[in-house]
Amino acid sequence: MTSNPKSKTILGAGPAGLYCGLLLKKADPACDVTIIERNPADVTYGWGVVFSDRTLASFQRADYKTYGQITNNFVIWDSIDVRYRGETIRCGGHVIASISRKKLLNILQGRCAELGVTLEFGREVSSLDELGEPDLLIAADGVNSLVRKLYEPQFKPHIETGRAKYIWLGADRVLDAFTFIFHENAHGLFQVHAYPFSGTTSTFIVECDEQTWLNAGLDHATEEESLAYCRTLLAEDLGGATLLSNNSKWVSFSTLKTQNWHTQIQNPKSKIQNMVVLLGDSAHTAHFSIGAGTKLAMEDAIALANAIEERPGLQTALDEYELERKPVVDTFQRAARESQTYFETLRRYLGLEPVQFAFQLLTRSGRITYDDLHFRDARFGDMVDRWMYNSSRQKAGKATNHLTLSPQSSSLVTVAPPPMFAPFVLRSICLPNRVVMSPQSGGDADDGLPQETYLSLLARCAAGGAGLVLADVCAISPEGRITSGDVGMYDERHVAAWAALVKEAHGSSSVRVGVQLGHAGRRGSTRSRREGLDRPLASGNWHLISASAIPYTP
Repeated sequence: MTSNPKSKTILGAGPAGLYCGLLLKKADPACDVTIIERNPADVTYGWGVVFSDRTLASFQRADYKTYGQITNNFVIWDSIDVRYRGETIRCGGHVIASISRKKLLNILQGRCAELGVTLEFGREVSSLDELGEPDLLIAADGVNSLVRKLYEPQFKPHIETGRAKYIWLGADRVLDAFTFIFHENAHGLFQVHAYPFSGTTSTFIVECDEQTWLNAGLDHATEEESLAYCRTLLAEDLGGATLLSNNSKWVSFSTLKTQNWHTQIQNPKSKIQNMVVLLGDSAHTAHFSIGAGTKLAMEDAIALANAIEERPGLQTALDEYELERKPVVDTFQRAARESQTYFETLRRYLGLEPVQFAFQLLTRSGRITYDDLHFRDARFGDMVDRWMYNSSRQKAGKATNHLTLSPQSSSLVTVAPPPMFAPFVLRSICLPNRVVMSPQSGGDADDGLPQETYLSLLARCAAGGAGLVLADVCAISPEGRITSGDVGMYDERHVAAWAALVKEAHGSSSVRVGVQLGHAGRRGSTRSRREGLDRPLASGNWHLISASAIPYTP
């Protein structure tokens, strides 16, 4: 008895399982494709799912008919709103499309039926013996996958539970942008991820830390009680709309990583070897705050179907599928982890001003940068630059007791220079800009004393307009030098030489001169310590710097 080489069984009829099934059947009509789902065909949980324009391009190539049906039901927007401290800050240029999860499943179910895929809904599977002997079992049964649990030693999964609690709700109100909402009440801080997905309804994901959840008594609240609490919390944002629930519960997000995505199993009765592969959420998850869950799952389906179609054997095809998809998923999971951590520790950012807060929120995962935001929405980028430059000048004025500006001052600029030209304040140190120059000495010091050549080079750098001239690492003792030509700061002659340079630099510009104190370490030096190192150097003319760059952080 042998397995059917033209038989594929898919466990789970979510977007990934349905899409994979129709693509396999489309590529090979003779293939027997069966999809088994525990829930009825018309039952689904959740509200809307989102896709980027790049994902839509891959849908178009994979199956144009479903692509057309999906895009005809899309709600598309290009703006993100941040509602914080009573202000709404908008940033455009983020083209995202959304569709009702139920509508997406209906489209994929219809296409499967049209192509001849066997769909079995309402069938609970407790043992893989019930599935017959397909040559390939595709586990698309979600984060709580039965298949992955049965063969956990082979797949080697790791699940990390998040610290926040969230509930996935809907509202009969159509938003015109992806909207982040932040509210603080007597119980704590709540944040909302909201977006439209149809002509009548939007998704509202309400999230909070565990302590806030406990303070509000939501740990023992019923579905209706949770809904009532969120209605009160979001009354102003709902604008009279009704908040909706769909078997919605407070849960913590589980990030799943799986070391191996496919394996070979043996049927205990027939002793036949069959292949098993994980698909979508059964193999990996990414925090909902980057909106990539359904996208990644359906792209998995495309990659798996293509590999099976193009490669001569299942083992080769599954190897290629895993090699192609794992690096992509790893990249998204890293970004998702950054985004998840941001929202789980959001309270520490509540002191930021609205523009600063919005900028940090949009760049939280590293997938969107300062340059990206300028490209997507020049108006928003200019607003960030103006805020940064004006606030930097105000801080500089306070630090130097001049140039004191108020928010209403006519001295506030309306056209800001690039961020590198904004002042930088660190405690009592004020740099006129964020340009740092660090010339190399070439090892020409004499017993740690910098020679005229190097001092002249530093002087020229100081006259060039940089905010900070950063000298070489200076040894704190003769034994602390790596080479005999290294500069030092362990003798009164050294202090006098560096002080003369600082005096000259300050006399011709507002530049600051920084020095890094260092030691070569045990292998390159002794453990001796020069006495008197703790005394001030040159009465405040010196700044001890531990880094050679000052980042732009609005």
